[in-house]
Amino acid sequence: MHDNPTAGELTELRANAQVIALHVSNWPEYGTYEWLKLNPSDPRVYAATLEAAEWHRITVERNHATAFLQALMTQRESAEAKAKRRLTTRNRAPHKLTATAGWPPIQIPGRPGEYLTYQETSE
Repeated sequence: MHDNPTAGELTELRANAQVIALHVSNWPEYGTYEWLKLNPSDPRVYAATLEAAEWHRITVERNHATAFLQALMTQRESAEAKAKRRLTTRNRAPHKLTATAGWPPIQIPGRPGEYLTYQETSE
């Protein structure tokens, strides 16, 4: 056992200790005809009930773990799909800003206060 056991691990230890305290080594499966034939005060009734409860707890824990992993995978797939959509909209290089005669100056993105203005060139 490690330093920080989970509630499930502690429950399993407690159930095992209770079965050992009952001094029984075998019992019919919970809910079967053989189990129903046992006297209610027979310790095997309680041992079978503990075993069934443990199997149920383990199944529920596994189902929760599976659901968590499925949700995590769905979230990752969704994020990947969203990232791919973003990449497809930006699959070209940014265009070069060009000032045009008769139009106002263009503010240069990321450089506050700087503008691109049209300048005639003499050839």
